[in-house]
Amino acid sequence: MTAKHLVWDWNGTLLDDLHLVVSSTNVAFASAGGRDVGSDEHRRAFRRPVADFYAEMLGRAVDEEEFGRLDRIFHEAYRVGLTDVSLAADAQAAIKSWPGSQSLLSMWFHHELVPAVEGYGLAGMFTRIDGLRADLGGGFKAAHLAAHLAGLGVDGADVVMIGDSLDDADAAESVGGHAVLYTGGFTDPSRLRESGRPVADTLVEAVKMAMSL
Repeated sequence: MTAKHLVWDWNGTLLDDLHLVVSSTNVAFASAGGRDVGSDEHRRAFRRPVADFYAEMLGRAVDEEEFGRLDRIFHEAYRVGLTDVSLAADAQAAIKSWPGSQSLLSMWFHHELVPAVEGYGLAGMFTRIDGLRADLGGGFKAAHLAAHLAGLGVDGADVVMIGDSLDDADAAESVGGHAVLYTGGFTDPSRLRESGRPVADTLVEAVKMAMSL
């Protein structure tokens, strides 16, 4: 095994929250006069910066002020529905199957992420947990991953990331690491496979693939 450290994504990867993200997105779109977006369309179109995805779905430009308003509406709806969201079916088994060190990096707000991770029974499984420490997110993950690894004292070349988006793979590659992409999250599996990166249909399979990188 070349990779020594595994970085997990949270939303759409360990946390099976696609349905909640889609419904919360539609609450935000409705506030702006937009139409509902189904899960399949969301998975085909979603990308970062999230403001660009919003603009495409709304059919017009979305400036920073409007994105901030839509983001607040999204998160208000998301928090309400979070009590009904579970971990991915094999999340705990996958985490326990990795033989090296592992951490968690999310673009969700840090002050909400940490207690949520503990609430799902994952306390003590990660050497570091980092979420978004700004009031407004929606950007790329690369800089956040670099800061996360600096905090860990881990070299990017020793890292593999498991996530559900092309942005996760771009972030891993930006620090000299690798990624395995998971089909159970926010991105259509065909988009993941077309990228040429390793793709897994389960988290346990993703860890096995990560061991070979």
